[in-house]
Amino acid sequence: MKLSEPSRLQLTPDLNICRILNGMWQVSGGHGRINPKAAIESMFQYVDAGFTTWDLADHYGPAEDFIGEFRRQLIHTRGEAAVNNIQALTKWVPRPGKMTKQLVEENINISLKRMNVPCLDLIQFHWWEYRDKNYLDALKYMAELQSEGKIKHLALTNFDTEHLQIILNAGIKIVSNQVQFSLVDRRPLVNMVPFCQQHDIKLLTYGTLCGGLLSEKYLGKPEPRGYELTTVSLRKYKNMVDAWGGWQLFLELLSKLKQISDRHGVSIANVAVRYILDQPAVGGVIIGARLGISEHREDNDKIFSFKLDAEDHDGINSICRQSRDLYKIIGDCGDEYRR
Repeated sequence: MKLSEPSRLQLTPDLNICRILNGMWQVSGGHGRINPKAAIESMFQYVDAGFTTWDLADHYGPAEDFIGEFRRQLIHTRGEAAVNNIQALTKWVPRPGKMTKQLVEENINISLKRMNVPCLDLIQFHWWEYRDKNYLDALKYMAELQSEGKIKHLALTNFDTEHLQIILNAGIKIVSNQVQFSLVDRRPLVNMVPFCQQHDIKLLTYGTLCGGLLSEKYLGKPEPRGYELTTVSLRKYKNMVDAWGGWQLFLELLSKLKQISDRHGVSIANVAVRYILDQPAVGGVIIGARLGISEHREDNDKIFSFKLDAEDHDGINSICRQSRDLYKIIGDCGDEYRR
């Protein structure tokens, strides 16, 4: 199994990524115990199948260390050139407060060392408190480190459209913004997508499968209770489903997705991901990788084997139009983290 050409995106002239990114939040705890040896073995299998791009963060438990160890083993077993075929997109999530060049550089150096890389492919910056304007200083120092060769590209995580504009106005070049985007959470379509189209910024989306709720497993099933939501992802996105329109409407959505998936010979998850990949400005979708626990590589491979037609989109949209407006309830992208 090897992914087809449409699975790739030239995000920047020097950074080509897989449009299905392997999400490493699942190694941070709350998704089952991860065996490091099994995790690294699984990473080889992902890359060999064409899933070469990893989404991680400084605070995702051992995620950066896993990348570092994977790179070491890759070099040892396949040679130095082999690491050129993987892309590791990390995040820096500092506590708000005064930012200095020294503080920023120290944190970047930690990621460089943990990941065993001379330069970060792309760093996705998150900031918890907009009222603290020090985020602009942090980004300016990161831009300096970029010019010094420690960072290739600057990106954001969970910034709203207003503050993305402020950052661009400050002269900082941003190549992507990571946001929640799914059939349930379509808030990016309101402001973020048009803005990113205008400024040539790509969206990397998470929550696209609602932690696994958008799958055959829940088709026609009673509403899951708290103890049945066994991961932090399931608990998080069940709350999102509740805000969106509740379980009954969600079952109608699953039923419609099942009709569409049967017609194309794929899974419900494939349809849910394909829909988001087809949205303007979307560069890639992050799908959680529970390394060494459960694998969905063969299913994910099918995402690039079909296309949704106008009838498919109309059927999906007819269900989604019955939902509540999450933009009015929650706000723009990332606002759920700053309420």
